[in-house]
Amino acid sequence: MGKKRSFLRKKGTQEAESYQDKIKRHKLGHFHRILVVVLVILLVLGFVFWQYKRHVYKSYEVLSSVKRENISGSREIRLGNSILTYSKDGAHCTDATGKVAWNQTYEFQNAFVAVCGDTVAIAEYNGRTIYVQNSTSILGQISTTLPIRAVAVSAKGNVTAVLDGQDVAWINTYQPDGEMIYQGQTRMNDTGYPAALSLSPKGEMLCVAYWYLNAGVLKTDVAFYNFGEVGQNNSDFLVSGYAYTDMVIPQVGFLNDGTAYALGDNRLMIYNGEHKPVSKAEHILQEEVVGVYHSDKYIGLVFPSEVGEHRYRVDVYDVTGEKKGSYYLDLEFTDLFFEKDRFVAYNETECVIVTLSGVEKFHGQFQKPIHLMLPGEGAYRYVLVGAEEIQTIQLK
Repeated sequence: MGKKRSFLRKKGTQEAESYQDKIKRHKLGHFHRILVVVLVILLVLGFVFWQYKRHVYKSYEVLSSVKRENISGSREIRLGNSILTYSKDGAHCTDATGKVAWNQTYEFQNAFVAVCGDTVAIAEYNGRTIYVQNSTSILGQISTTLPIRAVAVSAKGNVTAVLDGQDVAWINTYQPDGEMIYQGQTRMNDTGYPAALSLSPKGEMLCVAYWYLNAGVLKTDVAFYNFGEVGQNNSDFLVSGYAYTDMVIPQVGFLNDGTAYALGDNRLMIYNGEHKPVSKAEHILQEEVVGVYHSDKYIGLVFPSEVGEHRYRVDVYDVTGEKKGSYYLDLEFTDLFFEKDRFVAYNETECVIVTLSGVEKFHGQFQKPIHLMLPGEGAYRYVLVGAEEIQTIQLK
């Protein structure tokens, strides 16, 4: 009887082990089936994404259209995703649906603007008033006691103005309501003349390019000022500076709060650092730059093309100073803007869209002449601003 019980236990154990093996094989088979399905889905998604990246658009459809009034003698520029129209008599901002966000009246003989994101400062050369607005509202008005020569604005609405004090140039920074944040001065025979300036989007950092004469040669110093806590511990808020004795720098700017650039007559400099910018990269320029465009991630320099069948070459750099590529355009464009991983160049009658991987996604004619082109809400959706209407289009 004992042997029989032993046999039964052995047989039961074998049956249990066989059952466990079946469960394991079933689970493993189920896992393999799931894995195959997941791989197939990933392959399909990858193929669809690859097709999307390589897809070329041939035309567009008009999704909506609204009438607008064209003001004679006015200029129109992008203000974020809105339309700023300004003239010597005033300015107003309109969204893509034609709705007017605000109106500002003034009398300027020689109005000019400074833009940062969706914020604008409107002033008059040699005037004494600066109007500050964003795409949705009027932020404030600034009055100065000396003639205005140049203006920079931040996305928050802070404004830095260069004022002419005859033998002294004042560099004053204000809040939108006119309250002064910082007052500085410079002389041509000392620090130099502030030839270019820019505020960071938050308004904490100010970059100024000073021109000065040394032994009869025009040279440039680039200075960074910090109006935040870091700058409080530095004399005149100056946190870093760079001397360039071999070139003139006519343009400086901020891509974002942590990245700035200076464009000289023979070099592009990129600076990184939200509180104390340091030189990150330099690129020697062999040709004359005919245009500069940037977003918060990229900066594009436009050169006449050295290739006969093309008109222009656009060299694009990222925030680290790395060159993303060179792109050739046949289009005689009037404006260029970046969106995501591509840029859009256009004129009144046609447009070209190129990805940073080098794919020409669209090159076509507009149905009607336009003044302005804006990014729309959605992939490859745009707003076209004409003389009499605003169209929202979708590429197809």
